[in-house]
Amino acid sequence: MPPCNVIDLFAGAGGLGLGAVVAGCDLRLSVDNDPWSCRTLEANAHRHGGQVLEGNVLGLTGEMLRHEAGLKADDPLLVVGGAPCQPFSKAAYWLDPGDDAAYRRARAAGRPVERPAPPTFVRPDARRTLVEEYWRLVAESSADAFIFENVRSITHPRHRPILEALIRAAEAAGYSTTFFAANAVEYGVPQRRQRVFLLGSREGSAANPAPTHGDPAKGIDLLPFETAGPAIAAFADERYFEPEEVVQGRWAAHLEEILPGWNYKHHTAWAGHPRPTWETETRFWNFLLKLSPNLPSWTINASPGPWVGPFHWSSRRLRTPELAALQTFPANYRFEGPRRERVRQIGNAVPVTLAAHVVAQVAVMLGVSTSGVVAAV
Repeated sequence: MPPCNVIDLFAGAGGLGLGAVVAGCDLRLSVDNDPWSCRTLEANAHRHGGQVLEGNVLGLTGEMLRHEAGLKADDPLLVVGGAPCQPFSKAAYWLDPGDDAAYRRARAAGRPVERPAPPTFVRPDARRTLVEEYWRLVAESSADAFIFENVRSITHPRHRPILEALIRAAEAAGYSTTFFAANAVEYGVPQRRQRVFLLGSREGSAANPAPTHGDPAKGIDLLPFETAGPAIAAFADERYFEPEEVVQGRWAAHLEEILPGWNYKHHTAWAGHPRPTWETETRFWNFLLKLSPNLPSWTINASPGPWVGPFHWSSRRLRTPELAALQTFPANYRFEGPRRERVRQIGNAVPVTLAAHVVAQVAVMLGVSTSGVVAAV
């Protein structure tokens, strides 16, 4: 039985690629243009295997990918990756003439205004999107299957034409596709994190991976959700102290008062605070958001502001190994760079356990060898 060879595009710190390894696949090549991410991948080569290629996908071809991965033209191949979502709003299509922003301003000013309809037309941009480049490399490398991952906002009316164009291109090339949304907490990740996946295969449609975890209070016959307390308990002592974890400044005292599992609403009349600072729904939900050790974490942010949570229940910022644990990276996984770069890499990653479930589903359907690990995912 042939091996499940994997090439990871836009690899970042390696969450999706490492998930492929956990699922029993052979990760042959990881590609990214970010130097810190590539250093992280190289620092964990004993876990990933394969090669690390620092480069821009615009300068690569499918033939080059196979060569760098040590694969022949007819070797089975699964390409995985999540193109950055930044260009979705305008790089390929100019979809927003400003109507939504005008609507929000009018509502805030108390003026009656009708909500604009979603755009019904697109105007192509001269530039290609990274999503299109991802598809180009899948096609040029003659991959047997692919997994495309991204944020849920790609389904927004502004961005959905790009997703639909990817699906049309894949199906026109002979791939059967399956699109689904997943919440990482339903697959054993101690974090509520929504992501979407497009699975494509020449061997038929892959089924969505079945959730393994659920809320016991709802009578679901699954394992209970993993929670933040046990996930990060190993990093509580001072050996893991980071100077940046200390919270100082304008709202530090407010953060101290907030109960685990709460946010700024603790300081509102709605919550019964005797001296409220804010009204409800006047701040983003993750403002002064504090973890509860008895609940799953909320989504880990790649570029949090100084008062954006989740914070630790002891009123400090989370340490980078704690952030990594909430993304289900191994305890000794090494992230390179200053703290800001480490946090960015961790926050941008696909949770490893979620990735393993998705990759295993495709690998089984392809009928390739996965080192016997798939059953343990």
